Amino acid sequence: MLQGGFLSVMEARSQDEFRSEVVRFSQKLGFDTVSAITVIDHPLGAPEFITVHNAPEAFCDVLDDSSKMRRDPVMQHCKHQSVPIIWNQDTYTSSGTGDIWEEQAQFGFRNGVCLALHMPEGRHFVLGVDRAQAMPKDPSELTRMVADLQLFAVHAQDAALRILVPAAAQPERPQLTPRELECLRWTMDGKTAWEVGEVLGISERTAVLHINNGMHKLDCTNKHQAVLKALRLGLIR
Repeated sequence: MLQGGFLSVMEARSQDEFRSEVVRFSQKLGFDTVSAITVIDHPLGAPEFITVHNAPEAFCDVLDDSSKMRRDPVMQHCKHQSVPIIWNQDTYTSSGTGDIWEEQAQFGFRNGVCLALHMPEGRHFVLGVDRAQAMPKDPSELTRMVADLQLFAVHAQDAALRILVPAAAQPERPQLTPRELECLRWTMDGKTAWEVGEVLGISERTAVLHINNGMHKLDCTNKHQAVLKALRLGLIR
């Protein structure tokens, strides 16, 4: 059920479709509200924030308050790290920002998970899900929940950059060699570097080299992001 959400968000063609897919996935995961924030750093100016969410209208003023964002321990964590943060009231009270939690708790934002993907060329994607009830006490259930959210974020960030970021702000189409594209296509099919080497008649080390070169040319930090970007650009099918 959740895997379908990974693919559906990639097929979104408008901001409304993107928002619907993000909300649908988050609710299937067990969260009432979600915020997906695309951040674009500008060397000569303030960063640009493009937010898609389903928060109550009365809460929007809190979301737009930059002074609270700078104090919010969850957002500060995501600003500097890529490791997901599982937060609750203790997260805020321990950092001296209990007032922020009290304010958002009125709207049902009491517990949640938030993570950030930091990409080259000053692109960032923050995905946060929230709910009133406590998080699962079973460690394995909580781990699966966070892992699903991380995988969804990889797919969602690609769709967000395609739909929400103006074409003028997008990098030029990269030029990959036929071998680099072959390696990414077999990676898309779930093959390991060793298996890619076996299929193409090359060593595992050479397959890794081609995959890494493709990642570098696509300005991606891992092979999964590289495959998704290559798909979006029509480099592989």
